[in-house]
Amino acid sequence: MSHVPACLNATEEDIQLLLSAKAHLGAQNADSHMLPYVHKRRDDGVHLINPVKTWEKLVLAARIIAAIEDPHDICVISSRQFGQRAVLKFGVHTGTQAIAGRFTPGNFTNYITRQFKEPRLIIVTDTRADEQAIREASYVNIPVIAFCNTDSSLKHVDVAIPINNSGKHAIGLGYWLLAREVLRLRGTLSRDEAWDVMVDMFFFRDTEEVKKDLEGAGEKPEEGSNWEAAEGGAAAAALANAAAGGNWDPAAAEGDWGNEGAAPAADWAAEGATNSGWGA
Repeated sequence: MSHVPACLNATEEDIQLLLSAKAHLGAQNADSHMLPYVHKRRDDGVHLINPVKTWEKLVLAARIIAAIEDPHDICVISSRQFGQRAVLKFGVHTGTQAIAGRFTPGNFTNYITRQFKEPRLIIVTDTRADEQAIREASYVNIPVIAFCNTDSSLKHVDVAIPINNSGKHAIGLGYWLLAREVLRLRGTLSRDEAWDVMVDMFFFRDTEEVKKDLEGAGEKPEEGSNWEAAEGGAAAAALANAAAGGNWDPAAAEGDWGNEGAAPAADWAAEGATNSGWGA
């Protein structure tokens, strides 16, 4: 990068992370305004994004975010399901407002609505899915930072971050890198130490995958184990009470506790036979 300190340059590890998350894979179509960020086009028609350009725009967006005094004046928006967990985690670690899910029309323009906000900056995950938020931001002169693919429209977008916003790993990594850079610029996180928050926390996870992980981690109890534990606890309590009273008999303790419940059952059967007049 030119005209910036050397500490803001991308490291080899950062570029490898972008490549491993497939953040450089664009779409088969390319907008004319996104062509400067395209490295080349493969034989199958997929445009490849230059990861160095992605890092430069991530640093620029982080500098803009860090310049705002109150982080609560920033809104991070994602209507797409793949980016909802990422914006929530970004909001937790940076102190910004996260809007995950459907964007209610009038959030930025209609002050009567309950969810009315007046942010100084908004960050969107997809220019198509979050078009309503971008349009309302243009009405009230709110700057927009957007994650853009090669076929994304840059209308009303002030800072475009070229990245594959169709993949859950690329979106999660983009927000993770942006949050880490914001914390570094604020002085909360040192550049000499690694961030203890794993990038996996920003990835979208399907509910079925979460259920499978929980079932694999937990052990299913065997049938009857609760009943056996209850009987064992009752027997232990009875022995403890007898020992406290001084009448504890080891022979009685070693007896068959299960046979004691058979005698009342036999009496009931005999009584039923004696009172056979009910059947007549």
